[in-house]
Amino acid sequence: MRQARSRIAIPRWAARIKPNDDGDTPQPDDLRERRRNLKSRRFPHRVAIKDGAVVGYAYVVLFRKRPAYRHTVKHSIYVHHDHLGQGIGRLLMHDLIDACAAAGFRQMIGYIDAENTASLMLHERFNFVRVGLLRGVAYRYGRWADSAMVQRSLGPGSTAPPPPPPLSTR
Repeated sequence: MRQARSRIAIPRWAARIKPNDDGDTPQPDDLRERRRNLKSRRFPHRVAIKDGAVVGYAYVVLFRKRPAYRHTVKHSIYVHHDHLGQGIGRLLMHDLIDACAAAGFRQMIGYIDAENTASLMLHERFNFVRVGLLRGVAYRYGRWADSAMVQRSLGPGSTAPPPPPPLSTR
């Protein structure tokens, strides 16, 4: 089996996501909208491919839409359940962090199911710090679930001001 690799791509997720019965599966229209946003705004996103098949993907969106938050992104990482524990999440996370730092973002935020210890440990290995707990915010698999909020700095983080905008946007 070849090593999984992460590459820049706009995945066609709708055809590759198996529905589950918790109502949390992205719908084709949602996925088309995400794809359009990623392409038009050029946000970092990655797809992990192993032996020619998509086994995971990761992307970021702005944390908030207001201009003051333009240096902060919120990320999501998904790995197919048949490929958990194979280092795919680690590969995606590493590439996504590097791409976000290179793009000039300063903070990265994530929301994780508070009982997903594997994801919490992965984030901890990449220097994310748990900064909050949102109780009962998701209803999945017949029960209310808590979400942990995690954060890490990118590049100089909040220790230096961002660069000034280009002259053409002032």
